[in-house]
Amino acid sequence: MSGVYDEDEPRRATRLLLRKPMLTAEVDGDDFRLVRKHARELTRRFAENLGYRLVVEPRVARLYKAGLGRDPNRPLLRPGSDRPFDPRAYALLCLSMAALARCRDQLMIDELVGEVRGMIAEAELDVDLDTPADRRALYAALMALVEFGVLRERDHDGGGLERWVAEPRARSLLDVDRDRLRLMPAVSVVDAASPADLLDGAALPSAAGGARVAVRRRLLESPVMTTGDLTEEQAEWWRRNRNREQERLGELFGVELELRAEGALVIDPEDELSDVSFPGKGTAKQFALLLVERLARWCVDHGAGGPWHRVPAEVVAGELEALASQYRTYLNKVHREVPHALHDDVLGVLTAVGLVRVEPHAPNFSGGPDKEGGRAWLVHAVASRYVPHPVTAGSGARQASLFDDADDGS
Repeated sequence: MSGVYDEDEPRRATRLLLRKPMLTAEVDGDDFRLVRKHARELTRRFAENLGYRLVVEPRVARLYKAGLGRDPNRPLLRPGSDRPFDPRAYALLCLSMAALARCRDQLMIDELVGEVRGMIAEAELDVDLDTPADRRALYAALMALVEFGVLRERDHDGGGLERWVAEPRARSLLDVDRDRLRLMPAVSVVDAASPADLLDGAALPSAAGGARVAVRRRLLESPVMTTGDLTEEQAEWWRRNRNREQERLGELFGVELELRAEGALVIDPEDELSDVSFPGKGTAKQFALLLVERLARWCVDHGAGGPWHRVPAEVVAGELEALASQYRTYLNKVHREVPHALHDDVLGVLTAVGLVRVEPHAPNFSGGPDKEGGRAWLVHAVASRYVPHPVTAGSGARQASLFDDADDGS
């Protein structure tokens, strides 16, 4: 039995790093030790199959995942919520890391904020940390660093970081993990003239991997892969190797590959590798599931063909309005009171999991104030897998309501 277990260890370590790209001995214990034990094999595995760089040091391990380039659908999320970082939060995250490089290993929150103010002035940015919006953006950046393990709140008798948003005099003693801070930047900024240059540079496949590396990255970083989104070289490689990839991805990463006429869908049987669970709990995800079922049926009724089918904006709005009316008691406070909030949150869920795209450059209709509200949705053919199948009458099993685990509506 020990031989079987040993063969499975590198795959478990691979999945650990895909799920959590930075591990430390102090925080991650056995997981970190497993990665360090198989460091040489993991370094080779990531480099050859995904073009990713793995750094394993005595107390920390960092996997540099290159990403897919200019993809706006997978932003950094504010800790504790599904709301994405905006440009100010991203800028303040970078400035905070730069400020920490100048600071002591232990400092008070007001010292760090003072350093960040200096960086803002040096960069000549239009950011004012005395305004609530910019303070919240800096709070999001600092909490992201706490989540990454770069910062740790040691003592916050004065209320800590959360209270600091509303009360500048709140005190919090912070520890800085310099090993993690040093390993945070994924690419060098020296030769980049813009953020787009950084994204493009990071997304380049390794010279040795070419189409193989690019396709495997796409399969593992995005739930749905459409052949039409690949380059000619990548599509040709996929046509020749897709059956073999089913077995290979299972061996390397423990995932299942569902081959489809329009491309492929990657499924994790353990449901732990994706940063966006779907279906899932929460109002937005529950309404997204209900809506995508209706839109998939609409596509079938209207002769959908190809990987993407266009659904007019008024159809999307009408179906979502009907669902909101039918299940109004399950809407949370924001979705009841803020126009278009449910639409925007549902769209965010479905674009994040690759089931929906918003048609570009379409004229707006008068259905709502949001800039995306007037655009048609492009619904992927794989959405049909979320249409429920009838249950045989008399089975005796209680059918759970979709909203059994719904928000409390507050």
